Amino acid sequence: MTMAPAGNRLGDATSPYLRQHAENPVHWQQWSDEAFAEARERDVPVLLSVGYAACHWCHVMAHESFEDPALAAQMNDGFVCIKVDREERPDIDAIYMAATVAMTGQGGWPMTCFLTPDAEPFYCGTYYPPVPRGGMPGFGQILAAISSTWTERRDEVHRASESITEHLRANAGPVPPGPGIDGRLLAAAVAAVLADEDPRAAGFGGAPKFPPSALLEGLLRAAELGGDREALAASERACAAMARGGIYDQLAGGFARYAVDADWVVPHFEKMLYDNALLLRAYAHLARRTGDPLAARITAETVGFLDDALWTGRGYASSLDADTDGVEGLTYVWTPAQLRQILGDDDGAWAATLFTVTDDGTFENGTSTLQLPADPDDAERFASVRVRLLAARAERPQPARDDKVVVVWNALAVTALAEAGAALHRPEWVERAAVTAEAIWSLHLVDGVLRRASLGGRVGEPLAALDDHAALATALLTLHQITGENPWRDRGLEVLDLAIDRFADAEAPGAWFDAPGGSLITRPRDPVDGATPAGASLMAEALLTASMLAPESQAARYGELADQTLTRAGLILEKMPRSAGHWLAVALARLAGPLQVAVAQTPDSDGALAAQARRLAPGGTVVVAGARDASPLLEGRGPVDGADAAYVCRGTVCALPVTDAQALADGLVLASTT
Repeated sequence: MTMAPAGNRLGDATSPYLRQHAENPVHWQQWSDEAFAEARERDVPVLLSVGYAACHWCHVMAHESFEDPALAAQMNDGFVCIKVDREERPDIDAIYMAATVAMTGQGGWPMTCFLTPDAEPFYCGTYYPPVPRGGMPGFGQILAAISSTWTERRDEVHRASESITEHLRANAGPVPPGPGIDGRLLAAAVAAVLADEDPRAAGFGGAPKFPPSALLEGLLRAAELGGDREALAASERACAAMARGGIYDQLAGGFARYAVDADWVVPHFEKMLYDNALLLRAYAHLARRTGDPLAARITAETVGFLDDALWTGRGYASSLDADTDGVEGLTYVWTPAQLRQILGDDDGAWAATLFTVTDDGTFENGTSTLQLPADPDDAERFASVRVRLLAARAERPQPARDDKVVVVWNALAVTALAEAGAALHRPEWVERAAVTAEAIWSLHLVDGVLRRASLGGRVGEPLAALDDHAALATALLTLHQITGENPWRDRGLEVLDLAIDRFADAEAPGAWFDAPGGSLITRPRDPVDGATPAGASLMAEALLTASMLAPESQAARYGELADQTLTRAGLILEKMPRSAGHWLAVALARLAGPLQVAVAQTPDSDGALAAQARRLAPGGTVVVAGARDASPLLEGRGPVDGADAAYVCRGTVCALPVTDAQALADGLVLASTT
C-alpha cells in the first residue's frame, strides 16, 4: 500500500476551521479512508481532534499545543492526526461526543479522541493543557501514555474500544413511541418549562444561561393556540431580558451564543448564525402578536446584523469568533474613560449610565459589556451615541469570521426572514430570504444530492444531514406560501422526498437517522432539541407543512409520516420538555388542526387581506394567497362578490369564506381555540 504524503494536508479544506490549522507543524489530514489506511499500515492509533472556528478553547489548545514543534513532533511520530470541523461533519462529532460523554461524564470542544485504525474510540477527553495544570495532565503526558499503552498493552486498548463501540451501537436505536400527544401532554410540558423560569432574571435555568431559542417559538404558539397567558408572559420576559442584557450587541445587533452568568450580563462572545436565525423568528413572532416596540426593534436589528456581519454574497457565514487577537471580548467592552474620550464628558457620562458601564467593570480588568436596562428618553441623542461608538469600535481589531455556509443554518434564516418580512410588512426581508434560498439551492444541490457546506462558492464533499434537508424543505415551502411562486413548493417537496428516501428508519416508522448511511462505526441520531432543533423535529415541521401544500396524491403520505414522527416525541415532551421546544411548536400546530388560511385573490387585489392573514394567524398556520386553483388549498376557491376571500380551515373542517379583516380575525380566534 502506498503511504499518504507527509505534512499538513488542510490547506485545501472547505472549512475555515480546518484552514486555521493548515500552518500547524502537525501533519493534520481530513477524515478519510486513506487516513485510517495509513494508521493501519503504520500500526499507530488515530488522534482525532474536533472543534469549530468560533470556539475559544479550540483556539487556546491550538496555540498552546498544535503550534508547539515538540508536541507536534510527538503527535506526528505516534499517531495519524485527523482534524474535523464539527459544523461540517456533525455525524462524526455526534458519535465521538457520545463516546467522550460515556467515558468521562462530560463533553465539549475541543474534543480529543484516540481511535483504533478501525475508528473505534478507546480514550477520549476535551481540552488538555500543554503541561500539567490545575490537576489536569499535560498533553504531552497524554500522548506518551497512549503510545505506551498502544505498544505494550494492546489487548487493553481493544477491550476498551470494543466496549465503548458496543455501548454506542446499543444506544443508537430509535426512541420508542411515547404517550399520545394531546392537549393534556402539551399543557403539562408547558407547565414544566414555566416552572423552570428564573423568576429574577428571566429565561430558564442558571449559569451559564443560553437563549431558549426554539423553546420561545413553542411557548408563543402555546399562547396563541392554547390560550396560555403565562407562556406569553414568560416569553416576553425572556425576550426583554436578553435584548437588554450584555448577551445582545447594543450597538450593532445580534446575539452572542450564551451568557456565562445567570443575569445575561457577560456573554461568551461568539455569535452564531443559528442562534440569530432562531431568535429572529421568535422576536418577529412576538412583535407580530403583541406589537411590542422592543421586539420589533430587535427583529430589525437582528436582520441588520445578519446582513452586515454575516452575509457572504452566497449565503450567511456560520459565526464570528469569541476571541479577537486571542482575547475574549476585546472588540466589544468599554470603560467609562473610553466613553468620555469618544463622546465627550457629557455624552460619555450619560452613555456610561445608560449602558451600565461602571468604574469597577462588569467584565474583566475594569471593562464592561454594554447593557440597556431601559430605553432612553432622548432617542436622537441615543442614536448619535450609538453611531459614534460603533464607528470607534470599527477601528478596533475585529473577531474573525467563519465564512463557511451551512445549509441548515441558512435555511433557518430563510424561514425567519420570510416570516418576519411577511408579518411586519418588510418585503425586502422576503427578497433577502429568496436570494439566500436560491444561493443554497444552486450551489449545494449537486447531481441530485444535497451537500452540507460551502466556502467561497466551492461546495464541500460532506453530504447534508437530516437537519439540512428538513430545514431547507420548510424554508422553501415558507417562501412558496409568502410569494405564491410554485417553484419554491416544488423544490421544497423535492428536498423533502430526498430526506425521506435517505434518512427514514425503515424498521421504525416515524424514526429518523441524523446522518447519511456510510462507513462510520454507528449511524447517529438524536431526537432531542439542543442549541438547534433536532433533525427529527425539523422533519416533523416540514412534513406537516407539506401535508397542507402538496397535491392530494402526496399530501396524505406526508401527513401520515408527520403523525408517526410526532408520536416518537411523546417521551421527550413528557420527560425533558425544555429540550423539546421545537417539538412543542410542531405538536401544537398539529393539534390545532393544523390551521390553514387560503386567500383567493382578485386579479387587481391589493394583497391587504392576505397581509392581515399573515399578521393574525397563529404560528404554524399555513397561509397561501393567489388566484382560484393556484395551489391545492385554493382549488375550487375564488373571490366572493368581486372581493378577496379568506377560507379558514382547521384540519379538514372549513368555515365560510370572509372578505374583511375583522371577520378574518374572528374566524382565526374561533378556529385556534375550538
